[in-house]
Amino acid sequence: MEFTVDKYENYSIAKIDQEKVDSTVAPELKSEFMKLAQDGVKSLIVDMAAVKYVDSSGLSALLVGNRSFGDSGAFVLFNVTDHVMKLIAISQLDKVMNIVAGQEEAADMVLLAAINKGQGAAE
Repeated sequence: MEFTVDKYENYSIAKIDQEKVDSTVAPELKSEFMKLAQDGVKSLIVDMAAVKYVDSSGLSALLVGNRSFGDSGAFVLFNVTDHVMKLIAISQLDKVMNIVAGQEEAADMVLLAAINKGQGAAE
C-alpha cells in the first residue's frame, strides 16, 4: 500500500496514494492508523485525493482511524473524491466522520477539537 505520513506540531497528515482502498489494502491501512495512534499522534488528517474507490473494508479501515484518534484529538478526511464521498454518504459515515474540502479546513478542525477537549493548541 502506498501511504506517507508528514508529522507537524499539532497533527500528522497521512496521504493515501492508492486508487482503490479495498480488502487487499484495508488491513494494512488499519494497522497504519493504529500504529500512529500508539506512537502518540493525537490528531490525523488524511488526504484522500488519490483514492477513487473504497469498498466496505476500506470504509471499515476509515472507521478504525476515526475511533483511534477520536478520543485523543481528531480524525479528518480531506480531498475526498465525489465517488468516494457518495459511498461514504450512502453508508451514512458522513454523519460520524469529519470530512472537509481542503487541508487548511482540516487543520482548523484539529485545532477546534483540541480546544473543545481542553488540550490547547500546543499539544
